[in-house]
Amino acid sequence: MAQRLDFYFFVGSTYSYVSVSRAAKAAATAGVTLNWKPFSVRTLMREQNNSPFAGKPVKMAYMWRDLERRAARFGVPFDGVPPYPIDPLEQANRVATLASTQDWCPAFVQAAYEAWFIGKLDPGSPEHLRGILQGLGRDADACMAEADSEPVVAMYAERTNEARTLGIFGSPSYVAGTEVFWGDDRLEDALAWASGT
Repeated sequence: MAQRLDFYFFVGSTYSYVSVSRAAKAAATAGVTLNWKPFSVRTLMREQNNSPFAGKPVKMAYMWRDLERRAARFGVPFDGVPPYPIDPLEQANRVATLASTQDWCPAFVQAAYEAWFIGKLDPGSPEHLRGILQGLGRDADACMAEADSEPVVAMYAERTNEARTLGIFGSPSYVAGTEVFWGDDRLEDALAWASGT
């Protein structure tokens, strides 16, 4: 029976781009079930006074170059620096939360990151979010309305509280049981732990 790895991510996290592009395939190869869990890393960063790049131009320049190198390593497209930050109202993340209750979360999140990194669009803006959903064959207006409904908003808050309780402070994070692995560069370690190897 496949072991489970929880994948906590935030649409708007730069380093999650590479993970979103490669984690599903890597998990399948390792025989691990990947459980996609959107959460509000912004909320936790505000609580922890942990702003990674705001007001830190040297660190931000390093981050973009590091992302470009990692993308090249794993064959993930990278076509220059995308808009940043994005999704101020976290609407794309609530849609991801809705999608995670069904079967289209990976497809949505991958499309959202493609729109952001390759299309240079903010996937959280209503216009672009609508286009992403339509491209997936979804009823965009219905999905966006449901994503703003009380049950989905509550689930998003619950996922954020789960992350808080686990001691998560960044995105992407992987959790096997109670073991937390932070960053795309820890994906292989997380999969090894989850699979018992």
